[in-house]
Amino acid sequence: MTLGMPDRDIVGPPSDEWEQYRGAPTGTDIECEGWRQEAALRLLNNNLDPEVAERPEDLVVYGGVGRAARSWDAYETILAELRDLGDAETLVVQSGKPVGRVRTHERAPRVLIANTNIVSRYDTYERFREFEAAGLTVMANYTAGSWAYIGAQGVLEGTYETLAECARQRFDGTLRGRVVVTAGLGGMGGNQPLAVTMNRGACLVAEVSRERIDRRIREGYCEAVAEDVDAAIDRAWAAAADGEPDSVAVQANAVDVLERLLEREMVPDVLTDMTTAHDELEGYYPAGYTAEAADRLREADPDRYVAESLDTMERHVDAMLALRERGAATFAYGNNIRGKVAAERGREDAFEIPGFAPEYVRPLFCRGRGPFRWIALSGDPADVARTDELAKDVTDDEALHRWLDLAGEQVEFQGLPARVCWLGYRAGEDGLSERARFALRANELVAEGELAAPVVVTRDQLDGGSIASPNEATEAMKDGSDAIADWPILNALLASSAGADIVAVHGSAGAVGEVTSTNNHVVLDGSDLAAEKARRVFDADPASAVFRHADAGYEDALDEADASGIHVPMRERGDGA
Repeated sequence: MTLGMPDRDIVGPPSDEWEQYRGAPTGTDIECEGWRQEAALRLLNNNLDPEVAERPEDLVVYGGVGRAARSWDAYETILAELRDLGDAETLVVQSGKPVGRVRTHERAPRVLIANTNIVSRYDTYERFREFEAAGLTVMANYTAGSWAYIGAQGVLEGTYETLAECARQRFDGTLRGRVVVTAGLGGMGGNQPLAVTMNRGACLVAEVSRERIDRRIREGYCEAVAEDVDAAIDRAWAAAADGEPDSVAVQANAVDVLERLLEREMVPDVLTDMTTAHDELEGYYPAGYTAEAADRLREADPDRYVAESLDTMERHVDAMLALRERGAATFAYGNNIRGKVAAERGREDAFEIPGFAPEYVRPLFCRGRGPFRWIALSGDPADVARTDELAKDVTDDEALHRWLDLAGEQVEFQGLPARVCWLGYRAGEDGLSERARFALRANELVAEGELAAPVVVTRDQLDGGSIASPNEATEAMKDGSDAIADWPILNALLASSAGADIVAVHGSAGAVGEVTSTNNHVVLDGSDLAAEKARRVFDADPASAVFRHADAGYEDALDEADASGIHVPMRERGDGA
């Protein structure tokens, strides 16, 4: 039996308290005992800001299923506990529900979170949905349940970096004159059109939901919507022929666009996908339905919905394989569509489509680079503008300077002003990583009054040392360690030991049984304690990415360890033993 979405009786009706907030508080007045607790309260509410979240009334932040809390009662209780939490106490949150508060010390995390962790034998969709329906767990995705989501920008630079590397490898360093075809404009995929145009390309994106299309156009992530599939194809190819960056969405299923390209014998230069294929019930849309009709089918007959979703996924993969055969640079972008089709339809050839990480991102992870981000608790965009300048002072990487310039010009903030910037280790003469240098200087800016209020420094969980995901970030590891989950667990233990203010461990990211990931936050309030925490956490965090990849035998990681003074035991053996 297929279980449907969590009953509103479990999640509960939207909270009156949430209705009053409808986003994070801003300014310098705080509700809590200190800024570390206040930061958690604001980040949770920011995740549920209607400008940020997909369905905040259902606690869904992104990915169709990723929730910030287990229920509205749990949400209200978390807020109450945070307001009362002392500077030497830690709040314990189990799958979106506060379950305890203990005496610790001021250097310990203020909040510890464990989401969607299920014993291996029971870590299946069927058992997860049983546990979810019983109110025992929640799907937290990555930053939904760790309270670090910042809207479409959160994935934007990762997509920008991926496409930039694709352009370097295949198209002389630019997507100018190239067409990128993709699908999905939800919480994760909504960044794609802007990432393409930032690389000077033309983007054609399919999305079943007109609401999502209109939202991305309104937010500046997509430029236009076409009236039908052929009009969208014609516009994208015309823009590429003119060498002009452009993005056009069409309200259609991905398979309708891809199969029409095959019929017209038109091959995109780049082909990928960010539909919510990790969940065939709550995320992916089957072909032949509008979004509204599909939602009704899901409610009335979830078993049929799942069967038709999987049928559509198989057609989707078939079309991607066919276009790849005809010359499109094709890669999967972490949504597990290949894994679903392989597992449910016996199609191992789905994995002939390579993943984005081994193709384009792993060299960055080897250097400790990844989706580092900061959030201005003041709510003042000027604080992000000032920290953008700071980031340029910290790193001399020309690609990151270009990213910061483009982001400052083109990215509209959603909720609290924030910036993602893929800083890495790259120790300076002081021995500090780029991330630590940035955090320490930002803390000084808070102390000096140059920033209006404290800043939270965090990251996405898809970072070099914080994830095990065999169909995504750790696919095709050199030493075969794709599924070894010790690495993210060690990353979380290091973050806790180093004094991060919030630490989260997640046993799923929408793909049950296939991902373990972790996250951390440090609140920069201008204090000596914040500086101490930042120095330790942002040494340990990127270092864990370097020695994770050094242990796997990557020369780039071994070179970074040498250059930055990161100790890697047993490296001379080179056999992973």
